Amino acid sequence: MDGTEQKILRQIDHNRDRIIAFAEDIAAHPEPGFEEKRTAEKTAELLRKLGYEVQTGLALTGVRGDWGSEKGPNLTVIGEMDAIGCRTHPMADPANGTAHACGHHAQMAAMMGTAVAFADPEIRKELGGSLTFFAVPAEEYIDADRRPLLREKGVRFMSGKSELIRIGAFDRTDIAMTTHVHMVPVEEDFYLGNPACNGFTAERVTVRGKAAHAAVDPWNGVNALSIATSAIQMMALMRETFREEDHVRLHNVIRKAGDVLNSVPDEAVVETKVRAASLEMIEKNREKVHRAYDGAAYAFGGKIEREVLQGYMPVIPREADEALIQAARELGLDYRTVQKGDFNNACTDVGDLSHLFPVVNFTYKGFEGKLHGADFRITDPETAYILPAKLQALTAYKLLKNGGEKAREIKDSFQPAFNVGEYIRYVEKLLLGK
Repeated sequence: MDGTEQKILRQIDHNRDRIIAFAEDIAAHPEPGFEEKRTAEKTAELLRKLGYEVQTGLALTGVRGDWGSEKGPNLTVIGEMDAIGCRTHPMADPANGTAHACGHHAQMAAMMGTAVAFADPEIRKELGGSLTFFAVPAEEYIDADRRPLLREKGVRFMSGKSELIRIGAFDRTDIAMTTHVHMVPVEEDFYLGNPACNGFTAERVTVRGKAAHAAVDPWNGVNALSIATSAIQMMALMRETFREEDHVRLHNVIRKAGDVLNSVPDEAVVETKVRAASLEMIEKNREKVHRAYDGAAYAFGGKIEREVLQGYMPVIPREADEALIQAARELGLDYRTVQKGDFNNACTDVGDLSHLFPVVNFTYKGFEGKLHGADFRITDPETAYILPAKLQALTAYKLLKNGGEKAREIKDSFQPAFNVGEYIRYVEKLLLGK
């Protein structure tokens, strides 16, 4: 470990209480996606005090702090600001029903700890390229009922990273750095690299039937609830057609099933989500779902209306980068790296980033309970807040020292699945149904 790396660690140790207090303040004030106003204000305030050039209001609430020359590679360190709906969590906000039961406040601590380290002018002198610290909104799924309200505010793509890509907020990014508490079963404290991860698409389906008296003449009605339940049953029977390697998951929630008990329901509303490990399988299995709805409607004589609800792209897996492994070794961490076959059945909009940029990622312990559950809580601030900040900061330094040599290697060897324009067109055509 060289002198600059030792100074980075001292900076983080010196600001340990400040970093922990920042994380715990965010945890105590959870906010839903695209509404993280207080979190954004606190983040912008701290980044300004550290001497970064700050932009706010990106995709409504996003905050980025920039430093460095545009001549070299840009490393964008990401923290997610939003909380998850979990009203039963002991720290849930009684008004908005959200809680930090997914550990996003720990990501924010790691990002801010790294920003604290690189506020030192002597450390900055050793870097080639530029650093961005980006607090992003809305990683969690945005419910269908909230989407029209957000469209009125100018949001078009309904996840934070996707909308930020659309508006050009990632145009300078060459490499993204992300963190999270463990999302897959890992015994070690740290898990280095980015495992493959499901993506999804969703839709709200309105089933139109025909009302009639449920006792006097039900034969003159068309039962929208029967259409909906028949479609859901057909989806259940399709499950044997899903290959294990495609990691397909189907989820349905009936939002409405008629209005009164003594009338044949003339309207039913169902939200359906299709998860899979590739864009191809998402599209193919979405077509199966469409056939189920269309077939059920045809059988009963009803009609189907669809509203496509944009989801997330699958994560393109990436092995742990050399700089990340070296930093973990120097810190003496208990870790393992992503191996071939590792898979996360959940979804994250980091998947969208992985189609455009190399993503340097790691996850960590320091908590107990279940993600998104009422029992989730941070139990070890050192492992959940401080060590991730040190690992991220050392990795960033290793990537950007010597004129950004390692960062350039990663950038030059990466083959994106889309450029930004192609990505936007894909989302508009296939995920938004345009």
